[in-house]
Amino acid sequence: MNRLPGLDLLRAIAIVWVMIFHSYFVGGWGHFGGVEEYGWMGVDLFFVLSGYLIGSQWLRPLADNEAPSLVDFYVRRAFRILPAYLVVVAVYFALPASREAPGIQPLWQFLTFTVNLLIDAQHNLAFSHVWSLCVEEHFYLLFPLLAWWLARRPSAPRFIAACVAVVAVGMLIRGYVWLHELAPAIATGDGAEVQRHFLEGIYYPSWSRLDGLLAGVVLATIKTYRKPLWARLQHRANTTLLIGLAVAGVAIWLFRDRTGLIPSLLGYPLLSLGLGFIVLAGTSAQGLLGRLRIPGASWLALTSYSLYLTHKAVFHLTRATLGKQMDGHGFAVFVVYAVAVLLVGSLLHYVVERPFLRWRERFWKPTSDALPASTAPASPVMATDVA
Repeated sequence: MNRLPGLDLLRAIAIVWVMIFHSYFVGGWGHFGGVEEYGWMGVDLFFVLSGYLIGSQWLRPLADNEAPSLVDFYVRRAFRILPAYLVVVAVYFALPASREAPGIQPLWQFLTFTVNLLIDAQHNLAFSHVWSLCVEEHFYLLFPLLAWWLARRPSAPRFIAACVAVVAVGMLIRGYVWLHELAPAIATGDGAEVQRHFLEGIYYPSWSRLDGLLAGVVLATIKTYRKPLWARLQHRANTTLLIGLAVAGVAIWLFRDRTGLIPSLLGYPLLSLGLGFIVLAGTSAQGLLGRLRIPGASWLALTSYSLYLTHKAVFHLTRATLGKQMDGHGFAVFVVYAVAVLLVGSLLHYVVERPFLRWRERFWKPTSDALPASTAPASPVMATDVA
């Protein structure tokens, strides 16, 4: 898939926003007039982008009545995800001083991508941002199978029902956790317990955080199976951008209290809807996002994975090394933190991540192992096939 400047810009915004969010909590610096408080939403933007890109890759052969190979898909994902990730995991366990928090989950949970399902958020927050990677891995494992199953008998009602079910199940789970765990903790005024139940029951688990990935998949489905509609939307990129910003703005307003009942129920699907419109605008070369060129954005997008894996440890080590020497020197602190993060992230990208991607293209030969192709004819009506 050709790189799209608009999506690269959004990916760059997402990683910078996330790092700003973590910079204050981990490194002791990062006030940006309130913008940093909502930096966690950068992860949701990553989810929408991932759902769209992975969905598009998987849907194209299904739409052509071909049988995509699960082996090829999983091997390509493994080359993309595992090398850099395992290096960072090794650093966290071999060098405890690199941890931004004292406690860390057992190694086997990092190796099985179950940290987000089993985390002790009160005691083990080191490398906790791996929760989003766990969600992505669960998506990679289950989504191709669900897509293939739906493509066997393509039907718009079935696809819509599947989407509604994903959103509804997430809302029901979050609502149950809020009523039975968060509400009692809120009533007692125990902030630590509120935070623990929120993270463990609502924010981290995969089944509670599928809205963004689903929004991206819906975009991929429209692009693949509703080409006339997709073409019309491409011509209205600026309109969809404005709609997305407005909807995301409402979600931000709701999330003023992240642990409240209404944002827990409605905030995540609403935010994903808004971000979905924004990503849609980014796919068009005719809109503002597609035409905007910001120096360094493409590079940030390219290295965003390595930056995401390492940034919290780098913040911590920078703070531990400099101590309070930088207090009161806001711009200097910004420069030091930014340079440190970019250096370490680029090192991981160019020394580990990029070589493995090249080796994948050089040595991995596509297999013939594939799922049976659907016998139904490919047609625009199959807009409901999940990728």
